[in-house]
Amino acid sequence: MEPPLACTLTDAQMRERRKTLLNAFRSAALGTTSLPLGCAYRFKPTSEVLIQLTTLVDLERQCCPFLTFKIIVEPGNQPISLEITGPPEAKPLIADFFG
Repeated sequence: MEPPLACTLTDAQMRERRKTLLNAFRSAALGTTSLPLGCAYRFKPTSEVLIQLTTLVDLERQCCPFLTFKIIVEPGNQPISLEITGPPEAKPLIADFFG
């Protein structure tokens, strides 16, 4: 059975998350690519970015259990990628929330 397509954050918690972590996430993104079931975001290949992405994924997996997160670190100085996917009906939510 799949988890329901609903975030468990309250409206106040959602506003706070957007104001803190998500705005930093959006401003740090080098680019976004649409995926069939979500989006992929690219970031500078730094330890600081990797720590921030890990923190974001840890928080989001707790309130949005219907999402799948993949942090991809490739060899060399390639950008770090974060893929966020979910069921087909979650794609607009991913694009809007993580935008």
